[in-house]
Amino acid sequence: MGGQYRITGDKYPRMRPPRRRGRLVAAAVASVAVLGLIGWGTLQLIDVFDGGDNPTVAGHAADCRTKAEPAPAAQVKVLPKPGRITVNVFNATKRTGLAKKTADELRKRGFRIGSVGNAAKDYDQKVKGTGLLLGSPAAQDSSLRVLGTQLAGAPVRADGRKGADLDLIIGDGFKGLTRQAAADQALTSLTAPGQPAVTKKGC
Repeated sequence: MGGQYRITGDKYPRMRPPRRRGRLVAAAVASVAVLGLIGWGTLQLIDVFDGGDNPTVAGHAADCRTKAEPAPAAQVKVLPKPGRITVNVFNATKRTGLAKKTADELRKRGFRIGSVGNAAKDYDQKVKGTGLLLGSPAAQDSSLRVLGTQLAGAPVRADGRKGADLDLIIGDGFKGLTRQAAADQALTSLTAPGQPAVTKKGC
């Protein structure tokens, strides 16, 4: 045979392709590198969410938590209790006995009672609604509001008096005081704290 190989004896050379060791080594190195990158990336993500050892990142996260906390609840409004309010009850209608009956009911609800009788000429038979509540200018945002829970819909006016006493003048449309359960609920709502404010800021 005129080729490269020469046959001697009864054995022939084995025609095997060259081994691919180089490719296997390259593939193994590439796999190790990819796994290393994945592990490094995972550690970086953990550091980002935990704050890591970076005090700036950790402090920033703590600051965000502080800003997200609810603000302190609103303070309760301070209003006088019925036992500290003196009410004068006057009847401006033609019906008799309304002033005394109404005064007795207010006393049962805890109010102090002052004068009881007929209304003065300025108001006698001139109050067309359920009634009229009178007091000093300082009482408009305090004791008059408390008394107003007992006679819903009655207008409130401030006059030139200097004392703390209030006047409840019964009008032609008067059918009785507000039911006690509803009056108590209205009084509770006056002194209830407002909803707590929440500060929402993104980090």
